Amino acid sequence: MDLNQARFNMIEQQIRPWEVLDPQVLELLSVVRREDFVPLAHKALAFVDMEVPLGAAANQVMLAPRVQARLLQDLGVQKTDKVLDIGTGSGFMAALLAQQAEQVLSLEIDPQLASQAQGNLQKAGISNVTVRHADGSQGAPADGPFDVILLSGSVAEVPASLLQQLTIGGRLAAVVGNEPMMRVTLITRTSENNWTTTEPWDCNAPRLSGFPEHSRFQF
Repeated sequence: MDLNQARFNMIEQQIRPWEVLDPQVLELLSVVRREDFVPLAHKALAFVDMEVPLGAAANQVMLAPRVQARLLQDLGVQKTDKVLDIGTGSGFMAALLAQQAEQVLSLEIDPQLASQAQGNLQKAGISNVTVRHADGSQGAPADGPFDVILLSGSVAEVPASLLQQLTIGGRLAAVVGNEPMMRVTLITRTSENNWTTTEPWDCNAPRLSGFPEHSRFQF
């Protein structure tokens, strides 16, 4: 496989058509080597328009390239930003965020994935990411507040405790809802007690572990 050609095709055929046109994001996808964050058994899937399995559980995946790219674009990460990444997976999204932010704290509930991600990031020479084995559903209040919070998977709803960990002007992105119709939800903290929410696009994604589901009972 010609990796550079496959990477070019991924950007031009999958990512640009999904309205990812930010030159900085497109440049990042051409220089951060996605194939180095894919398990050896699935190397051939590195640039395919699909979720790549990372472990035994169904929800242990790398999100499709176009989804990761558009989330990155929507968050508008700045060089001074402090980022919380929930659901490290292979570490690829943390690697992309690290190129744009000042520092990234990435939480992964699966200890084996956390260890693998740390190794992937070290091999890639990325030093401004801290990977922590932790349940990300409560965020990391002792390390906040954060300018950007990304949930790399879906949740039934965004916990209020995470919204409290945003700076004023801080942004959170998550895939919210239930199959077959989930939506990417962007929440911006506009003041101490106010947040604005938009739902710019549809996207299904596996559940993040540790986050509560809606109660099925109505009282």
